[in-house]
Amino acid sequence: MSDVPKAVLYYNSASIWSFVVLLTLEEKGYGKDELDLKAVDLGTQPLDSTKIAEVLSHSTAKGENFGPKFLRINSKATVPTLVVPLDKSLSVEIESRYKAITESKAIVEFLDKSRSPLSHTHTTSDAPAPILTPATIDFTATCKVIIEDLLHSDDADPNKLLYMNARDEESLRALADSLIPLMKGKVDALNHCLSDAQAGNVRASEKVVKFWTSKKEAAQMLLEVYEKAKVPEAELDANAKAHRAEFFKVAKAAWEVGLVHVLTKLNELIIAPYALGEQYSIADPHLTAWLATLILLAGGDANDNGNVAIEKLGKHIGSNLVLSKVVASEAPRTDAERTSARTKLGLYWDTVRERPSWKKVYGNRVNLDLYQKRWR
Repeated sequence: MSDVPKAVLYYNSASIWSFVVLLTLEEKGYGKDELDLKAVDLGTQPLDSTKIAEVLSHSTAKGENFGPKFLRINSKATVPTLVVPLDKSLSVEIESRYKAITESKAIVEFLDKSRSPLSHTHTTSDAPAPILTPATIDFTATCKVIIEDLLHSDDADPNKLLYMNARDEESLRALADSLIPLMKGKVDALNHCLSDAQAGNVRASEKVVKFWTSKKEAAQMLLEVYEKAKVPEAELDANAKAHRAEFFKVAKAAWEVGLVHVLTKLNELIIAPYALGEQYSIADPHLTAWLATLILLAGGDANDNGNVAIEKLGKHIGSNLVLSKVVASEAPRTDAERTSARTKLGLYWDTVRERPSWKKVYGNRVNLDLYQKRWR
């Protein structure tokens, strides 16, 4: 069995979309012998904490995802990335050929189709392999809206919401304290890549050099705002004032307009208790990981119940977020029912936190390195 080619999942313990794939692996019942997990150092180190904002911001960057070796696998330098042996090269008698799947949506779809009672994967797992893809046209369309139009839209981008998670000078100072190491590490890693290319130490195409340069410039702009976060506005020069004002403008739009639109649509669209009702579907790993990130960025905790979690998220966003509330069976009619009423997103949060996949991947701490050790 050890000679049979296996898939390799490249992931990172601070990548939100890595959680999506790991949840899917558990839901589909994949065995440890079917794929390997390889951590890619994006410039973050996991912390012993249930606060995902801390996990995302703690940094000793290497930027392995920007290196030529990883870029040959995934030119977008993103994780998760799943490298899989082609179906006709699974035998130990022939040379294996591989393909890389670089989008979490495509990875989840691939994993859903690849393990079933009829699949040909080499595995010792006897766990059930439920089909996550919806069986009806209507539910398939709903899944597409949830995953593609909402969760993976620019308005819902969890990285943007992390980097722009400050709308006043006090919160900017706090954000800068946590993110300066990350941004410095990212800039340093990209500078190293560019210097190696210029010195001829690595072979990099013009396209790759432009990619590195654009990423560096974007990180540098954020770093400049963070590094001056503790300087009173009156003491900033005109250029720095303009950069800070633009930062707050973008942050306000991201949290109070774009995200409000996404959350409102999700709360209307999902059926509950899961995205499509009673059955867990292909939309749920995406929604679970994304919602967990937003709640924790808003100061919530992985152990908060649905009412508390959504309330904290609402307070962090501000008065623009108004989500309709329901009870499990019908709209609340009495004062007691109104008090205990939950949003559909709150009900969803309570439901997914009880699943074995959540408990195994997240557990009591957001730390994928621990999960990797359990997977081996």
